[in-house]
Amino acid sequence: MNLADEIKRLHELHQSGALTDAEFSQAKAKLLETLNAANGTTASAGAGSSAHGFFNDTDKASIPLNQFRRSKSDQWLGGICGGLGKFTGLESWIWRLVFVLFSFYFGSGLVAYLLAWIFVPEDE
Repeated sequence: MNLADEIKRLHELHQSGALTDAEFSQAKAKLLETLNAANGTTASAGAGSSAHGFFNDTDKASIPLNQFRRSKSDQWLGGICGGLGKFTGLESWIWRLVFVLFSFYFGSGLVAYLLAWIFVPEDE
């Protein structure tokens, strides 16, 4: 059972009256604390938590998306695919293939590539 299923089950128990408000809050906090302990983070389950990564406002600097840069060494056009390759650990040719396929089938690959070329900073 994953985290979303467990929280959903707690919510269902709370809605049916099996758990009081205090018991629901306590069980949810304990569930989130065990998740944070398993991930090695110290974020609390307070109001600053988000549903995706349980980041507090103080944890925003550690989000790895800030480390994404266009590659100077592995580039054909703008270095986006080379940067994605370094960022994700996949080969850059896979990203190039994805952009080409999305361009041909959906038309969005070229737009996404151009936007990334404009907004993603270059590697130092």
